[in-house]
Formats: sequence, structure tokens, C-alpha cells
Amino acid sequence: MFDLGISQLALIGVVALVVIGPERLPKVARTFGTLLGKAQRYVADVKAEVNRTMELEELKKMKDSVESAARDVESSISKTTTDFEKNWSDVTQGLEQAAPPASYDDTHAYAYGSAVHPVYRHPRKNFRLKQQAVPQWFKARNGVRTRALSGAARVARHRPKSRPF
Repeated sequence: MFDLGISQLALIGVVALVVIGPERLPKVARTFGTLLGKAQRYVADVKAEVNRTMELEELKKMKDSVESAARDVESSISKTTTDFEKNWSDVTQGLEQAAPPASYDDTHAYAYGSAVHPVYRHPRKNFRLKQQAVPQWFKARNGVRTRALSGAARVARHRPKSRPF
């Protein structure tokens, strides 16, 4: 901010001591320090506000560019869908008027656009096989835990037993 050396600060201090006097100099120095701190905070606040305004403007520009890109994508998708629907209607127009062959059955029903839906068939899985796929004796032999232990019970189980003296 200011280029003041030690000799210049000492000269300013001596002049202030002579002009203000030794009784009021500490109070004036404290007041000057608080005013200088307030000025620095004010300058920092103004800089932060300017930076925030600049970032806000950049974000607004970025938002506008993203919105315009989204509008372009939306218009291209709508154009593509309308073209597809037009082409699809042109292609399927002849199929709706065509008659099915003489040997008509369910396998050809899908090709000619009739409303035949497949019938739901249950998969016939045996649910008992999945309930206990691993036998209890196998779990016990291999040390698989079948019941949960609390933390205190686990500590008590693995704590070494004390011997009486």
C-alpha cells in the first residue's frame, strides 16, 4: 500500500508524540488502528462483492448456453420423432390392409398386428429349495454363524478366562 521504511515510521511516531502528547498517543493509536482495520474490511467486502457479481454473470451466461443447447437437442429429437413416425406410418400402412395367410395361427399373429398377448405361465420353481440351501450340520462344521452376537457377548466369549491365585 504505502512504501514506508522503518526510519520514516520512526519520524512519524516522534512527530505524533510531540504534537499529540504522551497521554493521548495510545488512545489515538488505538483509534487509528480500528479505523484502518474497518477500512481494510470494507475494501475486502467490496472486492468480494465485485467477484460475486462477476461469477454470477458468468453463471448466467453458462445457464443461457446450456438452455439453448437443451432447446436445440429437444427440437432435433422432436424433428427426428416426427420423421420416424411419418416413415413408420408409411411402412405399416400396407401391412394393416394385407390379409393373413391361409394357415393362420398364434405364431403369425404378431407379424400382422393383431392384439394377441402371450399368456402368463408360472415358472414352477420349488421355493423350498432356496429357503435352506445349506444344511445346518454343514454350517456348524465350517463355523458359519447362524445367530448374531452383540458386541458385549462377543467380547465376553473371546476374553481369556482369569485363573484364581
